Amino acid sequence: MDGDGDRGSRRTPAGLDTDAYAGLSACEIAAGVSEGRLTAREVAEVALARIAASDGTVRAFTETWPAWAAERAAEVDRAVRAGARLPLAGVPLGVKNTQRVTSPRLARLMAAGCVPVGATATPGPGTEWQTWGATERGPTRNPLGPRWSPGGSSAGSAAAVAARMVPLATGSDGAGSVRIPAAWCAVIGLKTTGGLAPAQGRTVRSAPGPLARTARDAAAYVAALQESGNGVGSSTGTVPPTCTTPSRPVRTAWSATLGFADTEDEVADAAHGLLEALTRARITAPRPAVTVLLPDPAQCWREMRAPDAMRPSPVTSRARVGARSDRASRTACTDRPAARTNGVSAAAARTASALARALEGVFAEVDVLATPTTPGPPHGHEGPGAALSVALTWAFNVTGHPALSIPAGRMADGAPVGLQLVAPHGREADLLAVAAAAEREGLV
Repeated sequence: MDGDGDRGSRRTPAGLDTDAYAGLSACEIAAGVSEGRLTAREVAEVALARIAASDGTVRAFTETWPAWAAERAAEVDRAVRAGARLPLAGVPLGVKNTQRVTSPRLARLMAAGCVPVGATATPGPGTEWQTWGATERGPTRNPLGPRWSPGGSSAGSAAAVAARMVPLATGSDGAGSVRIPAAWCAVIGLKTTGGLAPAQGRTVRSAPGPLARTARDAAAYVAALQESGNGVGSSTGTVPPTCTTPSRPVRTAWSATLGFADTEDEVADAAHGLLEALTRARITAPRPAVTVLLPDPAQCWREMRAPDAMRPSPVTSRARVGARSDRASRTACTDRPAARTNGVSAAAARTASALARALEGVFAEVDVLATPTTPGPPHGHEGPGAALSVALTWAFNVTGHPALSIPAGRMADGAPVGLQLVAPHGREADLLAVAAAAEREGLV
């Protein structure tokens, strides 16, 4: 963990080296372990070796768990020898360090065969949640460019996947905390439908989701979250067909702003460029006549982040470049008590209802809503300044819709951009099918 960079490929006693490991997806690792070509123990060893060699510069992990990883890997190997079907057999997993190791979420992933190898960085005390991961060795760096933040709050998880230290990592998304790091580290990040999987913490607005390099890996993760197994080998081994080719082009509406965000033109152009490529490949079918005008969710989101509803929010207490309405921004920052029902003001309740109605109207016309994942490019390690990275993501935490970020290329200076895809409740399959089709066409 205290290395200065990648020290070159390392080989385990069984023959798997760190370079070969880095090229394997989670599903490829699981297939190798299930078929006896690999063991979970050797995969865990090489994963930890790659972390030791690479994390000195990235700082994605706050700690590693070699003893626990060895123990869990041995359990997986025993289960496989006994005939268990584990869809994620032996897959090294980075665990967001805000997640309890006893959580039902992690238990389900381990029941599917995952081997946790360490805790990934999130913002430290006194830093804003959507900035950089904080470790004792300094802030987490973006593997795509050390001058950029990896995003947050699932900063270390996204960086660890992008640097190929692990093929999968856990995330949680309360306002964009999976999707923003995914966009800025050029990986896949999925916020699941609200209530789809066991939740942890004080708000139902935060949803779990994976950071992954492939749509199939993300699908296997989501399938594991929906299982109810409590121990290694208790998973049914069934992965829903979430990565099948769409039977027809997916009807898609595009919005660069959702009606309120000040999205930078170059970011919007890059995201829309990927959407146009998807259309040329007959994966999506644009519906330009569908207008997307949502109310700014700032005040509503802050109040629904109970029980902290009456405290000033660091996100909304600064000048907000990411939204057009200065009056709405000031309203969102006020600490004055207001008439409240179920912990939120009448104004916030009206906004939530208006968001739900607007999206209901959009999804009556299309299958998927597409936007840039963020209104601006990755900021530096000094912080976001006046920009609000969550402007295009947090509405879907209020409404609970599933949302996926996929890599959409680079800006002129090399900064990564993400395309966000949003679907009706419970339709993660549609999002992952589009992402998988884009991968097959070589578009991401």
